[in-house]
Amino acid sequence: MLERTLRWIDAHLVILLLALLVLRGGFLLGNGLNLIGDESYYWDWSRQPDWCYYSKPPMVAWLIGIFTWLLGDYTAVVRLPTLLLGTVFLGYFHATAKAFYGARAAALALLLILATPINVLANFLMTIDPPLYCFWIMSLYYLRRALFDGNPNAWLWAGCASAAALLSKQVAIALPVMVLAFLFIDPLRRHYLKREFWVYLLPIFLAAVPILVWNQQHDWVMFGHSKDHFGNHQPVSLIKQFQHAMDFLLYQVLLLSPVIGLLIIIISIQGGFNFRHLTAEQRFLWLMGPLLLLGVLLLSLLQKVQGNWPMPFYISGLILLAGSWVAGAWSRTVKIGLGVGLLMVVVTYILPLVLQVTQLKDSAFDPTKRFKSWQEMAVNVHFERLMVMPDLTDSFVVALGHRYLASELGFYLPDHPQVYRFEESGQVTSQYEVWSGPEQHVGKNAFIVGETPEADVPEALKNAFVNFRFIAQVANPSNPDSAYFVYLGENLKVWPAMIKTSVRLKDLNAPTHN
Repeated sequence: MLERTLRWIDAHLVILLLALLVLRGGFLLGNGLNLIGDESYYWDWSRQPDWCYYSKPPMVAWLIGIFTWLLGDYTAVVRLPTLLLGTVFLGYFHATAKAFYGARAAALALLLILATPINVLANFLMTIDPPLYCFWIMSLYYLRRALFDGNPNAWLWAGCASAAALLSKQVAIALPVMVLAFLFIDPLRRHYLKREFWVYLLPIFLAAVPILVWNQQHDWVMFGHSKDHFGNHQPVSLIKQFQHAMDFLLYQVLLLSPVIGLLIIIISIQGGFNFRHLTAEQRFLWLMGPLLLLGVLLLSLLQKVQGNWPMPFYISGLILLAGSWVAGAWSRTVKIGLGVGLLMVVVTYILPLVLQVTQLKDSAFDPTKRFKSWQEMAVNVHFERLMVMPDLTDSFVVALGHRYLASELGFYLPDHPQVYRFEESGQVTSQYEVWSGPEQHVGKNAFIVGETPEADVPEALKNAFVNFRFIAQVANPSNPDSAYFVYLGENLKVWPAMIKTSVRLKDLNAPTHN
């Protein structure tokens, strides 16, 4: 059965990719789920194109901006780039695995990646991950052609792909670092350091320059934000740290599926112990993923680590696993892993239908409920705005709370207003504080939305207006115990000044996609 499937994949790759594109397109258009906080946050970035932002390089904002400029500001449109990126990713992933281990391994590798829940999310949620994964595998493909096929033009293509990956997320700097490490330890290819490696490095350098210039102009805010993710900023007990490490490991196993995730971790460890006996191609693949994966796993023992950090490192690990399987290893275990993983993927895709049929939709047992609350909340807020001020032309909106509230209001309020955020600390903790505040709206009225009762609203915000009053309470569909409050600030006098130099304070209100 498996062998017939692999032969069919190799003979009908284009048909398979098109079928997956249609399937994923149907799921994207029909699932009814609102944008998550990161998606709306990056959409808000896209309305102000730049070379960099508070926490990330600009690629995700550029891609969202292109699609919404062409097709409008709709939930499905924001997510539409994932379909293109995911399809390109699968094509290059198959081609890369085939170049390393042949057609049979390539077909298995494709099945393995399709049997991971993370591949479902990466083809649905428009975060930094879809472009990173796409450009990462493109880099591996062209580096394979450059290093092992001797294709001189592939160096430049690899550099362009790695540059695009760097514009997607800072972690892509690992690509040229690992290439450099490989060239140093491989005497047969060390001569590439004289010229070809620098051709590869040129596009990466050109991509890095505007990011560095932007950060120099904004007090190195992105680097300060990234630095805050490392180390424990408060004392953490050994029990708590062990719990963080176990949670991180569980996250990996669930996103890769239990068997496949554990197999890649085992192969990564084996590669470290047997590094001297690996072929040059195996060493390259191990350096470009499993080594970095082990580094993150070790880091998780020392501090809290975001669960998505090592995801691009599994890409070459999956190719190594397919190569091991072709060589006769893990035959039965891989079949079990495929079965478990594909079952998890199918459950993910049919979950909206199952919830509808079982009448669990929007109940306390609906795991997708929290993805449906933002639009409902924004519509209710908009109704309260119109009740107070039928003509909203001379008003603006302020979010009192997390950055997600600001971005979701900006997206789901029907007029898509620019939403400002009030940061009580006076520090720069998100992109909203990097941007200018509503100083140009002096003399105008503001609708302030947050989960803060009137007695707890910061005095600095109240005093910024001639008059400040409560106008409505709006239900929070995702948390009935914490309603949203809508206030009206009349006649803005002056917007409280931000402390622009204090940009390294990490926003601890909620985890971010890093």
